[in-house]
Amino acid sequence: MNLKEMNVVVAGTGISGIGAANLLTACDVKTTLYDGNTNLDKEEVKGRVERPVDVVLGDFSDELINSSDLMVLSPGISVNAPFVQKFSAAGKPVWSEIELAYYFSKGEIAAITGTNGKTTTTALTGEIVACENPSTFVVGNIGIPYTNVALDTKESSMIVAEISSFQLETIDAFRPKVSAVLNITPDHLDRHGTVECYADTKLKIAMNQTEEDFCVLNYDDPTTRAMAERIKATPVFFSRLEKLPEGAYLDGDNFVISWKGETKVICTMDDINLLGGHNHENILAAIAISYFMGISEEKILEGVRKFQGVAHRIEYVAEVNGIAYYNDSKGTNPDAAIKGIQAMNRPTYLIGGGYDKKSTYDEWIESFDGKVKKLLLLGQTAEKIAECAKAHGFEDIVMVDSLEEAVLYAANNGEAGDACLLSPACASWGMFKNYEVRGDMFKDFVHKLEQ
Repeated sequence: MNLKEMNVVVAGTGISGIGAANLLTACDVKTTLYDGNTNLDKEEVKGRVERPVDVVLGDFSDELINSSDLMVLSPGISVNAPFVQKFSAAGKPVWSEIELAYYFSKGEIAAITGTNGKTTTTALTGEIVACENPSTFVVGNIGIPYTNVALDTKESSMIVAEISSFQLETIDAFRPKVSAVLNITPDHLDRHGTVECYADTKLKIAMNQTEEDFCVLNYDDPTTRAMAERIKATPVFFSRLEKLPEGAYLDGDNFVISWKGETKVICTMDDINLLGGHNHENILAAIAISYFMGISEEKILEGVRKFQGVAHRIEYVAEVNGIAYYNDSKGTNPDAAIKGIQAMNRPTYLIGGGYDKKSTYDEWIESFDGKVKKLLLLGQTAEKIAECAKAHGFEDIVMVDSLEEAVLYAANNGEAGDACLLSPACASWGMFKNYEVRGDMFKDFVHKLEQ
């Protein structure tokens, strides 16, 4: 397929769509940028693309279908959207921006997906790989579109990519050297419908791999463990709970990798800077991914020692009047938020609630385990979570109208030795642009308490 001979329509004008349009136009591909939102300013959208581009707003016309050879779909737009289905029905391919970037990029790829831990594992793997290879690019759902750097890569480059299920829906030839599926818990069911469909979409990360490639899987998660039977790549397990005959595992305080008769201690608990058992899993996954990307044990240890964690994931903010504040805004589903609670070692004021992704909250409530003093709820799911909490016998609930009100409640009612944790178990949409904005606002409100 020669894109330079094609007309490409990019659907969506967010960060992914603009990145795709910039990449295409930089390669002299005739590009149309489409968005269904007629309230957008066409000239403003054009101004966000570095080279001239056509912009179409509103209805996706038959004329646009007929004049386009390929669609690049932003991850925020469902493959089930009527205009996407109509384009596909015309026999025309639909790609994710990950597939587009792969078409133009060079080098070897480590691609990481899963419900939780993706960002931390990707950032840590990127830190490790960069210790050995100066031409390392950390991209994808972590914040930098792969399309933004595709033309900067070279044959010696290594790309470490966080890949979402939305991006995996529309890959075609995308083939990483090392893929990873960290875990599967119910998420995005409003889009994928069933957990089975969601898991199958995640596993597409390995669909083009061969036995020469590697797929890193969580042995402790029954769903990901079973994926080893369905892939052509060589499976590599990691486990926090079991000593494995082969793979990466925790042996007491040692993070170990064992492969083809060789067992090596890569690092110990004294070398890491991350809280919680879930982060031990992330470290094991990053060790395995890096090892099979060809990174030396010395550089893996160096990267692990350097890594301080990522923003919005059980991120320590400050201690004010004896109350420690933690930002876990990336806890956008119940399973991720459980990890936040498990990492707390103080009585906790827990801030939860947000956009309803059709999740259930029973296991989250059950994980409170006497740690949660008050559950402060806001957003679309507040009543739903409150009902669930009461059904499990938890009554210490306060409804708040804003994130600032929640922070002030904890500050005014908490005692020295308590914690206040933002770990919402819900997406940010509706109240905030994204989880980063929500986390940054939380940090701002906490820092105001220090003044």
